[in-house]
Amino acid sequence: MVSILRSSGLERAGASRPLEGRVAVVTGSTSGIGLAVADTLAAQGALIVINGLGGEAEIRRLCQDLSERHQTPVRYDDANLSQAGAVMDLVDRSARAFGPVEILVNNAGIQHVGRIEEFPPEQWEAVLGINLSAVFYATRSVLPDMRRRGWGRIVNMASAHGLVGSPFTSACVAAMHGVVGLTEVTALETAGDGITCNAVCSGYVVTPAVARKDRAQATDRGISEWEVARQGSLAGQPAGRFATAEGIAGLVSFLCRPAAASITGALIRVDGGRTDC
Repeated sequence: MVSILRSSGLERAGASRPLEGRVAVVTGSTSGIGLAVADTLAAQGALIVINGLGGEAEIRRLCQDLSERHQTPVRYDDANLSQAGAVMDLVDRSARAFGPVEILVNNAGIQHVGRIEEFPPEQWEAVLGINLSAVFYATRSVLPDMRRRGWGRIVNMASAHGLVGSPFTSACVAAMHGVVGLTEVTALETAGDGITCNAVCSGYVVTPAVARKDRAQATDRGISEWEVARQGSLAGQPAGRFATAEGIAGLVSFLCRPAAASITGALIRVDGGRTDC
């Protein structure tokens, strides 16, 4: 039985750090959901490459904190994900620093809100570039080594906008629907290669950006932050509460473990019933 577990990779799932030594790239990971994902993967023993915006000193402290708390190497890459070449270079630099990328979490995303007829073309291109094209280029770059090694995990953060539309978010909805389609195609093309590819379709999540937006609206309207959320973000979320970055990160880390080897092509809703009801 032990030899079977070793050969299948399941033995690692019983360890306290089931991702020990795995190389993980998490885009958009200097704050919010991405940072929570990086933190959770590091706690599971992965070698972490973070990417995103932030001041030099802030990012240096962030890497040091993650590395010291979890006793694993952490490095930062400032790749501009709006450029195809930069995305591919991110994967290449990560491989040269730590070894072939075995876990890819495509989390980076931007948003612009506006009516279709007023939507600036440059914003359309920017949103699709980071939210969709960067996912393609990163996936394209990691797959050869994953196939050679017979193991890989790709998790795409598609949000509920990968499943349903909402007004004034044409670029984000179009991009996220594209991510869902790309997830399914990737899963089909790699199903026999020890690689999984899944999409997490989250509803509204408590992040610093959401908190700042609700705080500003509460001040402007003279109501509580909870009332702002209840009337806005949570209005279409039947559970009546936000998901948490830590909860999303826990799901992502599970999808990256050996125990999740048979979960691929899944579109996992984490939206309090928004797209199920």
